[in-house]
Amino acid sequence: MLIYIIMVSLLMVGVAAWGKWFGLVSSFRVMAAVIAVGLFLFVVAIIGLCGAVKHHQVLLFFYMLILFVVFMVQFSVSCACLAINKEQQNLLLEIGWNKSESMQEDLERSLDCCDFLEVNYNESCVATCFKDQTCRPCSVIIQAYADDALQFVGGVSLFFSFTEILGVWLAHRYRNQKDHRQNPGAFI
Repeated sequence: MLIYIIMVSLLMVGVAAWGKWFGLVSSFRVMAAVIAVGLFLFVVAIIGLCGAVKHHQVLLFFYMLILFVVFMVQFSVSCACLAINKEQQNLLLEIGWNKSESMQEDLERSLDCCDFLEVNYNESCVATCFKDQTCRPCSVIIQAYADDALQFVGGVSLFFSFTEILGVWLAHRYRNQKDHRQNPGAFI
């Protein structure tokens, strides 16, 4: 279980760095958040590993506590991803769209669309379809991607949240076992 968490954390850090390096992720905040979560999971896994190797009760307790909190957050987020309806999704997408001018240009360029709800040909747009005046609003395209992404992320997150509660249960069982180093004769 601990090796699994270490691999996931290193994978998160590696994928975020790779995405930034190849220009797939334009937002520094998103990349920094993914790397921070990956490093946090790595530290949690190391705490659990040290606690298991040394049979250290306090480290195992904090490992269980942190892993349970991560489970609660991940379970809540996955349920929210699966339960969000179209109206809420559109509202969140519009709020995100209005926050950053550079993100709007990146999306218009990569998705070949203009504006959010309706195309206004009197304003400027960086999409290639703007010259031909054949652009679609970005909300339609983003909505299709967002719906699939939310369902996928919600399902995968829900699955992995239950593996974390399994880790809490295993750490609790191991923590309550007798340490064979304390009384070696008890196990013969």
